[in-house]
Amino acid sequence: MSRLKGKTALITGAGSGFGAGIARAFVAAGAKVGVLDINLNRAQETHHALGANSLPLAADVTNSMSIQTAVESFEAWAGPLDILVNNAGIAQSPTDLETVDDADFENIFAVNMRAIFYTSRIVVPKMKARGSGNILNIASTAGVSPRPGLTWYNASKGWVITATRSMAVELAADNIRVNALNPVAGDTPMLATFMGEDTPEIRAKFLSSIPLGRFSKPEDLGHAAVYLCSDEASMVTGVTMEIDGGRCI
Repeated sequence: MSRLKGKTALITGAGSGFGAGIARAFVAAGAKVGVLDINLNRAQETHHALGANSLPLAADVTNSMSIQTAVESFEAWAGPLDILVNNAGIAQSPTDLETVDDADFENIFAVNMRAIFYTSRIVVPKMKARGSGNILNIASTAGVSPRPGLTWYNASKGWVITATRSMAVELAADNIRVNALNPVAGDTPMLATFMGEDTPEIRAKFLSSIPLGRFSKPEDLGHAAVYLCSDEASMVTGVTMEIDGGRCI
């Protein structure tokens, strides 16, 4: 119950799926959590489930000013930010790489990549000034072992992995740790997009590539996130941890 006691954490895309799972785990571990989502109703639903140690926030992670406002609102409520979790992301439907249109590519780039640039530009100076901080990026097994038909999504998550390692090296001198989680596909609202169509046959085919035989769960991400963002992991930085049931072996 006390692994994150006294810590403050802002989680993007926390209204559902992995982000909501991480928020639940953080509150259970004693943290005060900002539940940030582009959809305020989803953020409020997660907040109502978590209780008084959470704050619902609406923000568009592709807009720097929107993030800035959310960070200021969170810190006015919780105090200086200790932990940033860059979880917000969008999927790509299975598509031949040459047929992805400009708008879909730009959305993948903006949400999966540019958003981390924006949050880092806003939050890192605050962490440097305090001499401590913790950033956790949610990447994907897609950046480690790509599936065909998801090339631009795969590339965006590969970018997150490289950015995580580079951030870790650059920010270590400021006592800021940066790590990432690489989940395999989870039974979340994004699953149907990844698979193209959600049928028992397609699910079975997908699951056949995961040695442990199941999709990842929000709780799986939450448990790993608590560890990486706790003082127990004080010597851990630059790690991109697979939460994948053995898929990337």
